Amino acid sequence: MRIIRDYQYVDPEDRGASVAIGNFDGVHRGHQAVIDLAREAGGGAPLGVLTFEPHPREYFAPDAPPFRLMSSKARATRLAKLGVDRLYELNFNNALAALTPEEFARRVIADGLGLSHVVVGADFCFGKNRAGTVEHLKRFGAEMGFGVTVAEILAHDGGQVSSTAIRQALTDGRPREAAALLGHWHRIEGTVIGGEQRGRELGYPTANMSIDGLHPPKLGVYAVLVDVLTGEHKGQYHGAASIGVRPMFGENTPNLETFLFDFKGDLYGATLSVGLVDYLRPEQKFDDLDALIAQMDADCARARDVLSAP
Repeated sequence: MRIIRDYQYVDPEDRGASVAIGNFDGVHRGHQAVIDLAREAGGGAPLGVLTFEPHPREYFAPDAPPFRLMSSKARATRLAKLGVDRLYELNFNNALAALTPEEFARRVIADGLGLSHVVVGADFCFGKNRAGTVEHLKRFGAEMGFGVTVAEILAHDGGQVSSTAIRQALTDGRPREAAALLGHWHRIEGTVIGGEQRGRELGYPTANMSIDGLHPPKLGVYAVLVDVLTGEHKGQYHGAASIGVRPMFGENTPNLETFLFDFKGDLYGATLSVGLVDYLRPEQKFDDLDALIAQMDADCARARDVLSAP
């Protein structure tokens, strides 16, 4: 998959794509449906996704609490798995935010990227102050020479498939409900960083990852499926993970600590993708280390049962 970040300087081979437009936070089932429509409409043209970095919501409210379901790197990984050929990840800045709907259609879609077809959701808005609607986009497409398809909003259990609904499911400790909306396990992807090695001293060495900038799932212990994406130990593993602030040790910055079952090796610097399968229990503080170790034994036994179930 090729990644293009500047719509003003595009190689000829990156023009003419059939593209799904949106933020694609989570790349959930609704996003996947929009991408499928772009593939169908392309008639053999390269399949693309047009999105923005930073997320416009981050740009306009930089001090708001973290809300993203995935980093831009994790989003690119997921889109590549869906067969996307071109990722147009445009820098969202003052100049882009100031474009009127017509200017965005002409400068970005038609002249800049030279897109042959675009697919958007029925609630899509674009341009300065989100003034452009799907009806505007259809009119601009007819005038400027690109096709437009509007995808219906995907429903699930009486509600809509949306990033907002997925965030709520994760906040409530319902990762399987989040997975039903996503079409895949909710995954936290990142680099393993150095820790205090307390887990190693307790007999449970963990891979530590930051969740800074991401929407925090409910704090506690999870059964997880882990993909080691880089390094000498690449592969898939079962495990148990804790998302929390480690109250036993007086810390207060949430992070992700993952224990891989039946694994020996060094994961520092490796990229992991940790899929949340089941929420096992809330985070808690124990009277002593023996009580903590006993609970970790029980957590791992339960996680093994969950992950071995058909």
